[in-house]
Amino acid sequence: MQLRVINQEQVDGDEGELSIEIAGEDHTFMNVLKGALLETDGVSAATYDMNPEQSGGQTDPVLTVKTENGVETLTALESGARRVVQKAESFTEAYESAA
Repeated sequence: MQLRVINQEQVDGDEGELSIEIAGEDHTFMNVLKGALLETDGVSAATYDMNPEQSGGQTDPVLTVKTENGVETLTALESGARRVVQKAESFTEAYESAA
């Protein structure tokens, strides 16, 4: 997976914003990641765009995460990614026990 930071700001040490391009992913992964981020403490907003106008037709998704209460954006992204892994492991365990 290739990631490219487009923008990263921490405002007054309290609020932050991160925009990151995630190459090769589609709506399936992006919706799961966005949902996990929205469940993460300190994340005030999480969204993605598959074809931003300002990009000149780019199709790789751009994820934007906004944080509050002094939470660092990269820390929030890491927590959200860990939450995705935990959900996948829980699903796998549930599936295996049902079979």
